[in-house]
Amino acid sequence: ATVSEPAQKCCTENIQPFLASILEELMGPVSSGFTEVRSLFDKEVNEIIQDFQKTNDITKLKENVDQLMNLPFNSVKMEPCYLKVNLLQELLQDLKSRFKVYHIDFVIQRTQNFMQELMENAVYTFDQLFSPSRQADSAKVATTIEKVKMRVLK
Repeated sequence: ATVSEPAQKCCTENIQPFLASILEELMGPVSSGFTEVRSLFDKEVNEIIQDFQKTNDITKLKENVDQLMNLPFNSVKMEPCYLKVNLLQELLQDLKSRFKVYHIDFVIQRTQNFMQELMENAVYTFDQLFSPSRQADSAKVATTIEKVKMRVLK
């Protein structure tokens, strides 16, 4: 009871007025990181489609889809996504001094973990939706892959 009123007053006067602008500033790098994850998934699936259209090889298609399943764990391919979020380091330095925000690295790491989890979910969903269609007529496979990709991106 003794601490509640002064703490509430402090938050209301010194923190709450800045929350909207802080959130807006932080969401830039976070949004661009998640957009990069989306673009990477889109690019990788498009490469699978193009490769299949050139070769019509079902065995190669299976290998490519298996490689897609490992995409979230491919640090080289995921690196551009993670780099977008590293901009938070600079933005959070100002917050650190103004609001005593600590553990900046933890915030960045958790954001990158969520990005990896999003990619894991995307490739898993793609695999689940596409698996029944693998045995389909090879003329329809590329169209099916495109439809599944669009469904996942939705």
